[in-house]
Amino acid sequence: MHTVAVLALDHVVAFDMAVPIDVFGRVRLPDSRRPYRVRVCGVTPEVAGDAFSLSVPWGLEALADADTIIVPGCSEHAGPPPEEALEALRTAAARGTRIASICTGTFILAAAGLLDGLGATTHWVAAEALARQYPEVDVRPDVLYVDNGQLLTSAGAAAGLDLRLHLIRRDLGSAVAADAARLSVMPLEREGGQAQFIVHEQPPVPRGSVLEPVLSWIEDNLGHDLTLDTMAARCGMSERTFSRRFREQTGTTPLQWLLRARVRRAQYLLETTDHSVERVAEQAGFGSPTAFRERFKRVAGTTPQAYRASFQPRTVMSGVRS
Repeated sequence: MHTVAVLALDHVVAFDMAVPIDVFGRVRLPDSRRPYRVRVCGVTPEVAGDAFSLSVPWGLEALADADTIIVPGCSEHAGPPPEEALEALRTAAARGTRIASICTGTFILAAAGLLDGLGATTHWVAAEALARQYPEVDVRPDVLYVDNGQLLTSAGAAAGLDLRLHLIRRDLGSAVAADAARLSVMPLEREGGQAQFIVHEQPPVPRGSVLEPVLSWIEDNLGHDLTLDTMAARCGMSERTFSRRFREQTGTTPLQWLLRARVRRAQYLLETTDHSVERVAEQAGFGSPTAFRERFKRVAGTTPQAYRASFQPRTVMSGVRS
């Protein structure tokens, strides 16, 4: 079982605390097992939140057994982080523990020196202060979250939800993450600023649009040789008219939409099957494995093999210990 430790410090933000406990605690595998154990830990047995008091069952020693540590944000009334908490985070990082921050929790990771030389984000309101206080951190205020592998940071509280689903997807694959997203009543993906892990959602079309049937047909026929001419003919339009209406209603071109649809299909196959790259390329409709690798990397920012290594469910998690 994967242990998630949520670090509670004084003036912790209520939402930032509650959501990781709820999201990770409710995750279920297909056989109904719970893959995550969540523990709230801190320096003191009780902390003052922004509008509540919180009992803290575990001390900092719980960080030693954690596989993932979540550092929630603290309000502007919080003082400097306790040195013992910073030292515990440094020790955990040296041990290889995965550590993720929510919102202004990034300041705590920066204070521990864990983000020096790395990209990081926080709530846009606090981004300038983060950059000023910690100039050695590459602050990225315009993204939802930043994944450096072991160390991850997210922007506001809602972006923290995106990050937590991203972690679940890394651990257990897209099917389990999608179920967690449904329980949280939110989409599985939003652009995180890490192109190697995220492919943009396809632009929606207006309900009742003449494009709806052809888009469904395209999704069902991605493995075939689809050209602008065949897509336009499916709508009974000339290529020029089809391209104009497509851009008007989606903000992109038919061929760009088709490329993203094929990459998304390839992502799904890489996550859920052991098919070779050559077979995935064929099933997703790419002309050749070489074209597939080049176009997949251009859209997803990483190679098919690296994507599979990041997102195919890990055997250690699919066979969790009770």
